[in-house]
Amino acid sequence: MALYPPELINILKNGEIAIIRTDTIYGIVGRANNQATVERIFHIKGRAPEKSPIILISDPSEMLDTYDIPTLRALQSYWPGPNSIILPSENGPAWITRGNKSIAYRLPSDTALQALIREVGPLAAPSANPEGLPPAETIEQAKQYFGDAVDYYHDGGIINNLAPSSLFRYDNDAFVQLR
Repeated sequence: MALYPPELINILKNGEIAIIRTDTIYGIVGRANNQATVERIFHIKGRAPEKSPIILISDPSEMLDTYDIPTLRALQSYWPGPNSIILPSENGPAWITRGNKSIAYRLPSDTALQALIREVGPLAAPSANPEGLPPAETIEQAKQYFGDAVDYYHDGGIINNLAPSSLFRYDNDAFVQLR
């Protein structure tokens, strides 16, 4: 994947929202450490308020909660890659945990996406679709879904094998696959 344009980086740094191709599907993304940005994503998407977003990171040190060394070592067999891992979170921000006392993280394998995340910080990244509709397969479909409600669209091409990340819950030293 090509490097991202400076305009996209500035948009995200300023707390605005973009649609980009992630390592799996198109996502509606914004800085995870900005409550107003995350709330705006939920509003635009029509996402159920109790559903936590997946947080894209470029390094485990960017996780929004603190985890012990054995947990971080266990994640190495799943990352980087298309695996989102739900971890218990007692101290995560309420706008991310949504009362679930957990946060789902993914460390993508795409190096350009990792570089973007290093530049702007962890990204809240639910799929680019209004709640209940299929994820956008093209940037044109995302524009049809969201129009001017989104600040920036970055065309990453057509997604032929549309599949969200695998989802695992890690608790008590065990991984359980949820999807």
